[in-house]
Amino acid sequence: MFSTPYNPLEELRRMILRGENDTVDFKQRVTQPEKIARTLVSFANTRGGTILIGVKDNGYICGIDPEEELHTLRLASEHYCDPPVALEYEEIDSDHRTVLKVTVHESVLKPHFAKVKEDDWRGYVRVRDTSVQTSKMVNKALQNEQPEPSPAFEKLPLEKHETSVLEYLQLNPRITLKQYMKLANISQRRAYRTLVKLVIHGYLRLHDKEKEDYYTLS
Repeated sequence: MFSTPYNPLEELRRMILRGENDTVDFKQRVTQPEKIARTLVSFANTRGGTILIGVKDNGYICGIDPEEELHTLRLASEHYCDPPVALEYEEIDSDHRTVLKVTVHESVLKPHFAKVKEDDWRGYVRVRDTSVQTSKMVNKALQNEQPEPSPAFEKLPLEKHETSVLEYLQLNPRITLKQYMKLANISQRRAYRTLVKLVIHGYLRLHDKEKEDYYTLS
C-alpha cells in the first residue's frame, strides 16, 4: 500500500469545503493582534486547530500578503498570549492568491490567556466555530488536563457520570453545576471538569450570560 502524497492545495480545498468548525477558522485578514490572540489561545487550550488566512467566511479565497500577516501573528503569539503560543506556518498558492495556513497544536502548557487590554488577560476555549471565554474554574480544569491521545473525544466511550448528564438533558431543558453534582454524586471539581470537557468536545453548550451558568445539549 502506498500513501497518497501530501498536496497542500487539495488539502486546502478540502478544509474550505468542510467549512469552519471546532478545529478550523477562516480569516480574510489579520490586522489586530489582540483579536487573533483569542483564536490562538482557544485552539491551544482545546484540541488545536488551523487558521486559514486569506479565506472569507463564505470560503472564497481572496488571498493576502503573507509578510504582513506573519508580522501580526508573531506579535500576537509572543506578546498577546501568555504563555506564548507556538505556531507553524505554510504558504499555499491558489490561482495566484496566497493563503497562509497557520497550525496551532493543543498545548501542554494550558491554560493560555489572551491580552484583551492592558492588565486584562482572559482564557478562551474553542466551542464549535467560536472562541468562548472561560471562567476561573474552567482555567483550573484546563491546567490539570493533558492533550487527548485521540483527536476525536467523541469516539471514546463515555463514563457513567458523563452519560448521566446527557440522559438528564434529553428529558430536561437545562442543568446547572450544582444540579449535576447532585445527579452524579461527585465533587464540584470533578463535575466542573466533566462539564468543561463535554462543552469543549461538542456535547453540551455553556450559557454564561445569566446569574448562574447552565448547560444544554448542543
